[in-house]
Amino acid sequence: MRRTRLARAVTAALLVLGGLGAAGASPASAAGSGTPAASAAPAAEGIVNAMQRDLGLTRTQAVARLAAEKTAAGLAPKARREAGATYAGSWFDAPSGRLTVALTPDAPAATRRAIERSGAVVRTAEHSARQLDAAKARIDRLHAPSGITGWHVDPKASTVVVEVVRGKQADNDVQRFLSRARRTGPVTVEASAAPRTLAAGTVGGDPYYTGNVRCSIGFSVYGGFVTAGHCGQPGAGVSGWDGSYIGTFQGSSFPDNDYAWVSVGSGWWTVPVVLGWGTVPDQLVRGSAVAPVGSSVCRSGSTSHWHCGTVLALNETVNYSQGAVYQLTKTSACAEPGDSGGSFITGDQAQGVTSGGWGNCSSGGETWFQPVNEILGRYGLTLHTY
Repeated sequence: MRRTRLARAVTAALLVLGGLGAAGASPASAAGSGTPAASAAPAAEGIVNAMQRDLGLTRTQAVARLAAEKTAAGLAPKARREAGATYAGSWFDAPSGRLTVALTPDAPAATRRAIERSGAVVRTAEHSARQLDAAKARIDRLHAPSGITGWHVDPKASTVVVEVVRGKQADNDVQRFLSRARRTGPVTVEASAAPRTLAAGTVGGDPYYTGNVRCSIGFSVYGGFVTAGHCGQPGAGVSGWDGSYIGTFQGSSFPDNDYAWVSVGSGWWTVPVVLGWGTVPDQLVRGSAVAPVGSSVCRSGSTSHWHCGTVLALNETVNYSQGAVYQLTKTSACAEPGDSGGSFITGDQAQGVTSGGWGNCSSGGETWFQPVNEILGRYGLTLHTY
């Protein structure tokens, strides 16, 4: 975005801040019985409206859910530290509005009580997170055929889920892969659609371009922005929505990872804003706390604009036709070609940049993002926050 566009974006974002306060906080109770009241400022109206549309919530439910998710995101890392080796995963339970923490059967009673006193619900799981992560890591070392969509740890089921492209279950290469995967640890097989990246040829809109590829800006960092790695190689020039030169790809990785960062200059600068595309007000970015599985998440991109869903899985390996990409987060939000690199945000917390998915925003689908904190750490970048 150039100066005039940025001025409008910043003004809109500041109006959201002044009129409505920070996203994710309102004195209300989430839907479901036994949910504690959340005490905080009102949620950003645009995010609430999008959650009502995409998640089928009432306004009261959406406001309460944002507040509850913010509490759960802060509690999750503390519960993991408290559980130690008995930690078996955690997730946000939308009906109760609380974080659920799974512990192995040998967890000390004192540990269970401490986690329950913090406000989380405790469940017993057969396998520890360490065991499940180790099994997934062993599968990561296998060569996956094209009939395998990907794999991830499911803490609710205490298993590693391996996803197979529908109609490919009987394929000999798929069967050999599944046989080897089952030897790594607890594995469950599910059917899925084939994933694809979401770059697009040059069309109109509000994108950035590299060559004849259109992608979407993720989040501003000091000195530039982060985006998807499949959108460009290091040294590639980038132009903005108006065709003017922005900067160049300074780092890029795909496959294995799907992240990149682009330097910004030539009259452009960065702001801590995610565009709402007129569907919702532009959203301010205040941090990058990781949203647990089960949390709501919204996505902004230059093709399908603003859509919301929920976090379905963390640390998923996705087997694109170009090769496997590791440590992606799976969501139920839809996306379309040209949305690659765009922002995933929960409340006012940056989550990641769009990698790929299946389906579209007419019939529905699923989408993966590369977590933003991994990108920041890889390139030594600092997220631009308000």
